[in-house]
Amino acid sequence: MPNFLDKLFGSFGKKNVETVPQRRSDPDATVPLPDLSMATRSPDSQATKPSEAPRRLILGIAQDVGKVRSHNEDVLMVFTGELDGLEPMPNFGVFIVADGMGGHSLGERASGIAARTAGRTIMEKILPSLLADPQADAERPALKEVMEEAMESANMAVFTSVPEGGTTLTCALMIGEQVILSHVGDSLAYLISLDTFEQVTRDHSLVQRLQELGQLSAAEAAVHPQRSVLYRAIGQGENLEVDIISRRLPPGAMLLLCSDGLWGLVPDPRIQEIVRQSPSPQAACEALVAAANAAGGPDNITAIMVQLPKT
Repeated sequence: MPNFLDKLFGSFGKKNVETVPQRRSDPDATVPLPDLSMATRSPDSQATKPSEAPRRLILGIAQDVGKVRSHNEDVLMVFTGELDGLEPMPNFGVFIVADGMGGHSLGERASGIAARTAGRTIMEKILPSLLADPQADAERPALKEVMEEAMESANMAVFTSVPEGGTTLTCALMIGEQVILSHVGDSLAYLISLDTFEQVTRDHSLVQRLQELGQLSAAEAAVHPQRSVLYRAIGQGENLEVDIISRRLPPGAMLLLCSDGLWGLVPDPRIQEIVRQSPSPQAACEALVAAANAAGGPDNITAIMVQLPKT
């Protein structure tokens, strides 16, 4: 009988807004997730000894209003869980960053509604499967579909509750060594390991789109007056296109989620340098926020970093 991980993974899915033609180009969106089968451990040969350090996720969180704005439109959300014993649950985490827009309190309300709605949807769909009897022949959710449903639910909640507001929304679901990201807007996710520094989400800004089409250079984009205009955001209409990205992370790898108040002020080489020089994810997040403020801090700044066990 397939175990619950086989079933869970086997069916693997401030700013203004303008609409431009879109097309889905992420090759990872349709790639099946790898088999993460995990056999029940033998109490004699594989059970965790009391003296062994627990193998759990290491988390860092930092947020700041910045040096210019008087209120915070960024929202972060973190859920983590673990279950050990003869039939352990893999490390589990849900990580969300949302950056609201619309002025006054509209951005704050939009980002808060989006984060809560997406987080609730993911937890309601995924957590019962993780906590179910691994020997039971229960129906398991398709992860890609769960992440898409979370984004669509958040979109409709913002669209109906805050019709003049909107928000970016980047969600990461981590189960064991697998991470699945659902993403709309310009809050970004980076994957950092010993030999990798990769931006794994796309910036859905109009200027970035013009760069991708070859109509703007990077230098021109950096000073373009519409560099903060989004062509895709949560709460801007009933139809939503969502990027879904999956990765299997190596031991010790780190996932960084951040709003544009960080990556827009701190260049990628500096982000990489800070992360690699920091003694912990928490120290890295605090140093990244400090670097964004040192660069002027014109926007709210949010960073979440989660690190897998090294062995």
